Amino acid sequence: MPTKDRREILKLFASAPLAAGFAFSEAQAQTAHEHARKAATAAAAGKAAAYTPKFFTPHEWETVRVLVDIVIPKDERSGSATDAMVPEFMDFILRDPLAERVPLERNQTRMRGGLAWLDLECGRRFAGKSFVACSDAERKAVLDDIAYPRKAAPERVPAAAFFTAFRDLTAAGFWSSKLGVQDIGFKGNTFVAEWNGCPPEVLKKIGVDA
Repeated sequence: MPTKDRREILKLFASAPLAAGFAFSEAQAQTAHEHARKAATAAAAGKAAAYTPKFFTPHEWETVRVLVDIVIPKDERSGSATDAMVPEFMDFILRDPLAERVPLERNQTRMRGGLAWLDLECGRRFAGKSFVACSDAERKAVLDDIAYPRKAAPERVPAAAFFTAFRDLTAAGFWSSKLGVQDIGFKGNTFVAEWNGCPPEVLKKIGVDA
C-alpha cells in the first residue's frame, strides 16, 4: 500500500467513533457464509481456484488469517477461525454490494486502518518487521497493549477499539458458521418426534414445580 494512502487511512481510522464496531445484518452474515461455502466447495471439487479475496490485499489477507487464528485458535474441541472460513466471511462483509454505503465505508476504513496500524507498530518495535513477519511472542506483546481498551495508553485507544471490534467480528463469523454451531452443541432446527417436557432435574434447579 502506498505510504500516502496508508497515512490517509490511518487519519480516518484515528477519527472513527471509538464505540463503533463492524456493522452488518444477520442476512449479510448468512449470505457471507453461503458465499464462503460455495467457494470452498468449488475449489475442493476442482471447479475453481482457491479463494481470492475481493476486498483485502494479499498482504492484508495474510495478516487477517494470522490474526483471526490468534483470536480463535484450533483446540482439542474444534477447529480454528480459518477452519470456519472467518476470513472469507469478513471479506464478503467488507465488500457486500448490497450494503448501505456509509456503514460499509466505515467498516472498510476501520479494517484497513487497524491492519495498517499493526504493521506500523510492529515495524516501530521490531526492526521494521510486519505483523505477519513477527514471532508469536512479538505479536503477543503488541496485542497485549490493545487487548483491554480501559488499560490502553491514550495513543493506543483507537487501536484498542479496532482490536475489540475485530474480535467481535471474528466471533460473529465463527459462531454463525457450521463449525461454530457444532462447537457450541446447538440442537435447534432439528425434528423432535416426541416432546416429554422439561427434564425434572432442570425444573428442580430453577425452582419450578412440574
